[in-house]
Amino acid sequence: MKRLTWILAVPMLLSMLVRAQNSPPREGEAHNGSEQDRMLFPRDAFWGWAQFDLAPPHNEIDPNICAGNAGQYGGVNAPCSMFARYMLSAILEVRPFGRGPLRRFMVFGAPAFLFGKNIPQTLYTWSFDAIGIEHSWGAAVYMGKGFEFRVTQHFLFDRLGARDRNLGPADQGNNGPWGRYMTVGVRKSFGTRRW
Repeated sequence: MKRLTWILAVPMLLSMLVRAQNSPPREGEAHNGSEQDRMLFPRDAFWGWAQFDLAPPHNEIDPNICAGNAGQYGGVNAPCSMFARYMLSAILEVRPFGRGPLRRFMVFGAPAFLFGKNIPQTLYTWSFDAIGIEHSWGAAVYMGKGFEFRVTQHFLFDRLGARDRNLGPADQGNNGPWGRYMTVGVRKSFGTRRW
């Protein structure tokens, strides 16, 4: 049920992003919030991007779920074939307050969906089989002059479909590239975009 919620929530939030009418302030600039801004969910509350990536043969995305030698455990029929050909990733930042001291607060999410069925040096396909979701979320406070204080939680990799079980001796578990972790940090934005 939790996975289904993520699968439904991300496209809905992305469609809300597209409907946002005004562009957000330029990078590194503070949005002071005027009296005309709504208190909750002002017009520039949503910002983000979505990206689709294709990894060519012999350069597959490795979510570190299957061992690199997975082909030794069954050849082209090895059960652990979770090396991705495609990745759909996104970032959505929500600044829910338009006025007052909370206008500098934001929450964000960053999912990455992986698809494919490949085994290094053994099997290379163009299959679009769902592998799983790697996601993180967090909160930030804009401190001024392009600086943000951020707290980020990165979760374990969530497998999808028939791959949500142990896939034999090459299966390394759901830790993903770096496992589960939480960070506290400061981000500095600078410059402006040309477009």
